[in-house]
Amino acid sequence: MRGDYQQFVDEISAALGAPATLEDRDFVLIAFGAHGGDDDLEPAMDPVRTRSILRRRSTAAVRAWFEAFGIARAQAPLRIPPDPAAGVFTGRICLPVRHRGVVHGYVWLLDDEHLAGLDLAVPYADPRLAQAMETADRIGALLAAEGRAGAELGELLREALTGRPAGRDAARGALREALGPSADGPTALVAVVPWWPAGESGDEEGTSSSLAAQSGVAALCTVTDALPDGSPALAALVRLRALSSPAPARTAADRLLRSPRAGGPSPAARATAGLGTPRRGLVELADAWREALAAARAAGAQARLGPVAQWSGIGPYRVLSALPRDAAADTAVRPLLAPTHTELARTAEVFLDCAGQAGRTAAALGIHRQTLYYRLSRVEQLTGLDLDEGEDRLLLHMALKAARL
Repeated sequence: MRGDYQQFVDEISAALGAPATLEDRDFVLIAFGAHGGDDDLEPAMDPVRTRSILRRRSTAAVRAWFEAFGIARAQAPLRIPPDPAAGVFTGRICLPVRHRGVVHGYVWLLDDEHLAGLDLAVPYADPRLAQAMETADRIGALLAAEGRAGAELGELLREALTGRPAGRDAARGALREALGPSADGPTALVAVVPWWPAGESGDEEGTSSSLAAQSGVAALCTVTDALPDGSPALAALVRLRALSSPAPARTAADRLLRSPRAGGPSPAARATAGLGTPRRGLVELADAWREALAAARAAGAQARLGPVAQWSGIGPYRVLSALPRDAAADTAVRPLLAPTHTELARTAEVFLDCAGQAGRTAAALGIHRQTLYYRLSRVEQLTGLDLDEGEDRLLLHMALKAARL
C-alpha cells in the first residue's frame, strides 16, 4: 500500500512539473518525488524539506508554523509564502489530502518558478491543478481506508489489554484472526507515556494507521487513564524475528517517541517508552502490557533507565509499579519528601544506591564526607529511622524509589 502513495506523488510531480512530498496529518513523511530537470536536481532545496526527507518527519516548530496558515481546515490548495527566519527559503503550495471532510495529510510543492503562474483562486480551471487535486483525493481515500483498518486493529488490541476477562478472550481471538499466522509468532508490547490523544473526529484512526506503518508495528491504540495521574498511554504490538531479539520493538519505541503526540500538549513534557518481556502468541497480552507500562514509568522516574526501558532492566520498579494508585507514602518517610528537603532525600537515595558506602556516596554527590554524615544524621532525625539497621534502610530506599513514580 505504501508503494501506491509513491506512485500518486510521482503523478502529482509529473502533472505540475515540480517536486512533491506527501506527509500525514502528523507531518510524518510518507513519500516524496523529485521533478527531473536538465541536471535532474531540484532548483531549490531549503532546510525544512531536507530535514523532512532525511528524518522522515518535520519538527514540532515547523508543524506549528505551517498549521498557522489554516492547512488543517483548507478545502482547496493554499499558497504559503517563504520565511527565511523559519528556515523556509522557498514558498509552498499545499494540497490538502481529505476524505469526506477529514484531513488525512498534505501534499507539498515547492512554489518556485515552475508554479509561479499557477492560479489557486479557481483550482479546477487549470487542468494540471485539477489532475493533481484528483490524485490528492485518491490519496485521501486510501489513507482513510488504511486508517479504518488500523483503527479496528487498535480497538481489538485495546480490548485485549484492558477489557473484562470474557471480552479479552474474544478480542484476542479476533486480533489473531486479523493478523494471520504472524500472531502466533514472537511479539513484544511497547508502551509510550504520556501520550496525547488525537483531538479532531477521525484523527485517531488516521494517525494510528500512519504511526503503525511508519513504526513497523502490527497494531496500536491509545489507553486512557493508563497512568496513576489519569494520563493516557500508547500501546503498540510489535512483531519480532525471535524471542531473543527485541531490537524491532526498541526501534519502534524510538520512532514513536518522536511523534508530536508523545509527551502530551506541553513542549516541556518528557515522554518515555517501556518494553514488556517478549512472548510467543497473544495469550499473555495483558501481562505484557503491565510490564511495558511499568518499564515506561520507570524510565520516566529514573533518567538513567530511559528514554526506552525494558521490564527486565528496571530492578525494584518491577515491584513498586504494582502498588495501588492511591498508595500513600510511608508515614516515617513522608517528612523527607517535602520540597524543602529535596537535597536530603537525594543524599539518602544516593547513599542507599551506593550500598551505604560513604566514600562512593560522597564522590557521587561531590561533597565532603563530613557533609554527608551531617545530612544522613538529619535524615534520621526527620524520619526516625536508623540507617545502621537493614530493614530501616530497605524501607527508606523503597519509599524514595516509589516517590519517583
